[in-house]
Amino acid sequence: MSGVGLEKIVKKFGDAEVIHGVDLQVEPGEFCVFVGPSGCGKSTLLRMIAGLEETTGGAIRIGGRDVTGAEPADRGIAMVFQTYALYPHMTVAENMGFGLKMNGHPRTEIAAKVQEAAQILKLEPLLDRKPAALSGGQRQRVAIGRAITRGPEVFLFDEPLSNLDAELRVEMRAEIARLHREIGATMIYVTHDQVEAMTMADKIVVLRAGNIEQVGRPMDLYDDPDNRFVAGFIGSPSMNFMEGRVEDGEIAIPTMRRSIPSPVALPAEGTAVTVGLRPEFLKIDGGDSLSVDMVEALGGVSYVHASAENGEKLVIEDRDKVAVRIGDAIGAGFDPACALIFDAQTGQRLR
Repeated sequence: MSGVGLEKIVKKFGDAEVIHGVDLQVEPGEFCVFVGPSGCGKSTLLRMIAGLEETTGGAIRIGGRDVTGAEPADRGIAMVFQTYALYPHMTVAENMGFGLKMNGHPRTEIAAKVQEAAQILKLEPLLDRKPAALSGGQRQRVAIGRAITRGPEVFLFDEPLSNLDAELRVEMRAEIARLHREIGATMIYVTHDQVEAMTMADKIVVLRAGNIEQVGRPMDLYDDPDNRFVAGFIGSPSMNFMEGRVEDGEIAIPTMRRSIPSPVALPAEGTAVTVGLRPEFLKIDGGDSLSVDMVEALGGVSYVHASAENGEKLVIEDRDKVAVRIGDAIGAGFDPACALIFDAQTGQRLR
């Protein structure tokens, strides 16, 4: 197993700098997920690690070796793309062993490695089929198997589940997580889906506009975000945000028509702040400060979408099966200790 180190990584396309001095250490055997909105630089960063994009500045190390200028084939990596990129005229076994065949490995070695990968991925009954006879999930497993046969130091995944339907994505998330547990290799995985990140990662790297916003374990980012961007991006449904203002040593929240004692030291009187609350911390009560816009009834849980007089929107997680309908006037209560307070201007968390 090898770790991956990024030191002051910069990427420019012409005069436009898209990656701005990124520092990151991925430990050996770690499952690290790059997550962020479209255009944040996560795939570009992954392609730089793979050697598919030239690095403008900084250094990339794999297993302690400086590979910044090395060819992709010499970096000890294997990459799984969003598209399966399987050869349609070859069988599953031939597709999985093609890279080894091109590098001149003996047939017996290729057959053994293909069989080993097929066993890990439960592809043994499919080895003689061609891609056209496979489902989307099976094709993606073949693409992963092709990477396994190479015996890489590091696996790189670039949004590999984007082309699958919802049920298959859940199935393949479990498959990839199981694969990581079984082979223990270092894996770096790119996705825009924070649910994938939360359910699969040992470490999440949240990116925005070519910068790292925060790095940490999934629940650490969920419970203890550094700023409003991370707080809003991690979690589904996302965190609610409400305007607040420091008044008489408390935080006045117009949306709730109430003031709360602050869980943190507050800035000067009159300062605008943002109050963040996860949907599960809000409880429907007998007030009338909100109007119900929509109810998502999902069985064991419902999500009540409501709006305040000032136009702010809230999502309330309801597990008590409160009978509310569109247009109803409701209130929402919460424990002030559960609120996160952010600087209204910078978005940074106040602690």
